[in-house]
Amino acid sequence: MKTIYILIFFLVTFATKGYCQEQEIAQLLLNVEKLTQFKRILSDMKDGYKILEGGYNTVKDISEGNFNIHKQFLDGLMQVSPTVRKYRKVSMIIEYQIKIIKEYKTAFAQFKQANIFRTGELTTIETTYTNVINQSLRNLDELTIVISSGKLRMSDDERINAIDRIFEEMEDKLMFVRHFNKETALTVLQRQKEKTEIKNLQNLYKK
Repeated sequence: MKTIYILIFFLVTFATKGYCQEQEIAQLLLNVEKLTQFKRILSDMKDGYKILEGGYNTVKDISEGNFNIHKQFLDGLMQVSPTVRKYRKVSMIIEYQIKIIKEYKTAFAQFKQANIFRTGELTTIETTYTNVINQSLRNLDELTIVISSGKLRMSDDERINAIDRIFEEMEDKLMFVRHFNKETALTVLQRQKEKTEIKNLQNLYKK
């Protein structure tokens, strides 16, 4: 570095006032500035390496089980806070499950009593209900795990998001059961109407 400054001094002292020489001096000064910037970049890279090395050592310690500092935080994720347990959608999910079962049983009993559907059709209707019930029970199992301590390592936000998803899935199932009940009931009414019309025609021809 000293050599560079001596060279600059020599050029400034002994150079003529020519335009070309002034350009050379300016270029040399520019090169010195670039060299200084490069040294600064190298220094920043060295500091960045130290930070990266520290982060690597932290990850290495955790992977080897030496995470006493983090253990309390990790264990905390296994616990369920009152905020999660009292989240309003938890009770709503359970209410939806009760409604699904109640509405399906009521509707299916009416469909059988209507004496409109053949055995195979009733089996298909029953299978549809069974599939929905089984899926809703899996939702309840998942809900139980999410709101139970020691089951999953999740933050409160993650648990709330999981509950929201389960709620939406359960709500969709309830809406499906209601739609299915409505469509099946319309089929019953249509067939009953057709059956009545056929019977009236038969009575008419008997006269």
